[in-house]
Amino acid sequence: MVENVTPARKPTQLKNEVAAYKRRRIVEEASHLFFANGYEATTLDAVAEQLHVTKPFIYSYYRNKSELLSEICQTGIQLSLTALEDALAIDGGATEQLKMVVERVARIIIENQKYISVYQREEKSLDPDDARRIRNLRHEFDRQLGQLLDKGKKLGEFEFEDASRTAIWISGLLSWIANWYHDGGRWSATEVVMDAIKVVMRIVAPQPKSAR
Repeated sequence: MVENVTPARKPTQLKNEVAAYKRRRIVEEASHLFFANGYEATTLDAVAEQLHVTKPFIYSYYRNKSELLSEICQTGIQLSLTALEDALAIDGGATEQLKMVVERVARIIIENQKYISVYQREEKSLDPDDARRIRNLRHEFDRQLGQLLDKGKKLGEFEFEDASRTAIWISGLLSWIANWYHDGGRWSATEVVMDAIKVVMRIVAPQPKSAR
């Protein structure tokens, strides 16, 4: 009888996984401190102390505090854009795709609340090139969302005046969750996600003929 043996990971792969874990831990602790104390008031010494490491350890992964802020700020929008693209790649009608986008992005915003809040508060502190790159990611999200809305309108599933403007309204509505949602608060994450889907669908739902 031949036993199934999991192939050993290559040393390079293991090294990359360890490096990714360390970068993720640095980002997590920095995001907590930036969220609680603000970007300007937080030093890399404070981040190192929180992680129980030395400041040179952080420098081995990030050139400076600005680069660390950039990674934090782009996390939410990059995950959201990936979720949107994954939903668009699935066969189905525009309605189901939009519901999937809203559900996934709302959960991403809740799970990465501190990252998104830091971006909203500290965008002014970003390096200009980083700020421009992140804004371009946001514009790409809105552009692809607008294409999905336009598809739904052509199929008769949605009704609105302008796809681009409606996409901006929807992405803004979802982003705002980061400002008011509280873990353990009045509403659970699932309730917020389900409400977000209902609200977005009301925005794009065709009006009954009697209401026109």
